[in-house]
Amino acid sequence: MKEINLRELYPDTYNTDTFVEVADEVWAVISSSQRAEVAYERRKFRHKAHYSLDYGNGIEKAALPHTPTPEELLEEKQQREQLYAAVMALPEKQAKRIYARFYLGMTAVEIAHAEGVHPSRVRESIRRGLKKLADVLRADK
Repeated sequence: MKEINLRELYPDTYNTDTFVEVADEVWAVISSSQRAEVAYERRKFRHKAHYSLDYGNGIEKAALPHTPTPEELLEEKQQREQLYAAVMALPEKQAKRIYARFYLGMTAVEIAHAEGVHPSRVRESIRRGLKKLADVLRADK
């Protein structure tokens, strides 16, 4: 038989030391659980897995289900329309390539094969188009 202090196991419930005797099997389970908890904390520290839902980096949105409000849906729709209009305002070749890449999900190699050009030309065109888009959208704000 092993004597344990309930205040150490349940500090919220027991304010004073309360000793009870438990069987060796119970003590083995309690000590195994404590070792596992300490090992978990050590791994968490070692791998720098310190996350808080209050951190403000958006992790809480990924962790918690969120149903958008009608205002958020409207704002998202307006942003999509604004982005689509900005893409279509680019030169025709860049607009088609960006549309194919990001709206249709084609790779640069697939776009290049369809157009009969080298993939590096498509990648460079998309890169320049995205830079122009960023400049246009930054100017609109």
